Amino acid sequence: MKNDKKRTYLLITIPILALFVCFNTIPLIHGVIYSFTNFRGFGSYDWVGLRNYIDLFGDSRVGGSYLFTFKLAICATVLTNVISLILALGLNGKIRAKSFFRAAYFLPNVLGALVVGYIFQYLFTYIIPALGEMIGSPTLSQSMLSNENLAWFAIVIVCCWQAVAMNTIIYISGLQTVPEDVYEAGDLDGATGWKRFRHLTFPLIIPFFTINMVLCVKNFLMVFDQIMAMTKGGPAQSTESISYLIYNNGMSGGQFGFQSANAVIFFIVIVVLSGAQMTISSRKEEQL
Repeated sequence: MKNDKKRTYLLITIPILALFVCFNTIPLIHGVIYSFTNFRGFGSYDWVGLRNYIDLFGDSRVGGSYLFTFKLAICATVLTNVISLILALGLNGKIRAKSFFRAAYFLPNVLGALVVGYIFQYLFTYIIPALGEMIGSPTLSQSMLSNENLAWFAIVIVCCWQAVAMNTIIYISGLQTVPEDVYEAGDLDGATGWKRFRHLTFPLIIPFFTINMVLCVKNFLMVFDQIMAMTKGGPAQSTESISYLIYNNGMSGGQFGFQSANAVIFFIVIVVLSGAQMTISSRKEEQL
């Protein structure tokens, strides 16, 4: 019986592992190798050692893309988690049509990021400027996507709108794990409103808060589809994320080797940040 189970597990695991190695591990290794070359994406290439990595730190365009990406990730992460937690608290309460509202709020997560991007591009380009002209607002009368100072905020709005759906579901799952007798004991001690949330609810859902924070930071740092659909890095490269820069200049800009080095550094940054978040959150849980 045990041998049959092991055979079944192997039959399930080996094909999946083979696919993962073929489509993830091997391309990753090739990317690391190309990062030490001057490969342009075609033709021959030479080894250049660490020159690509050294040049990354002196490239203002790469620095600007990192600055934009981190600014977007921080703002979108904070907004998404605040909105998601508020919605989860409301949807977890005793309200009518609770299942309907949960399904409605989850709908944005079902839509593809490119589809959402194109929808909001039309909204920011035509609908909002038309409304701005109607109310006589000079700021809203022009497209946010054509304004270097406002385009990044438009992308934050789109990213948050779509990410709130999954985060809300995760927070609802966390809130449902809180025992009812904890609230009953808190009521006896006079813990209501904000005190109830701060001292009872939030400490008990910190593992779910950690999951949402790690996923948000990772996903927002890797933002690509929304930028591809809405701005393509413009205006004047003000919304050029790291992922979009790697794709655009690596695939069609003749910088395959250079952007491979950028991708390696970016991968390390994401791993370090995710690990740091998990470590800090684990220590916070132990303190509570």
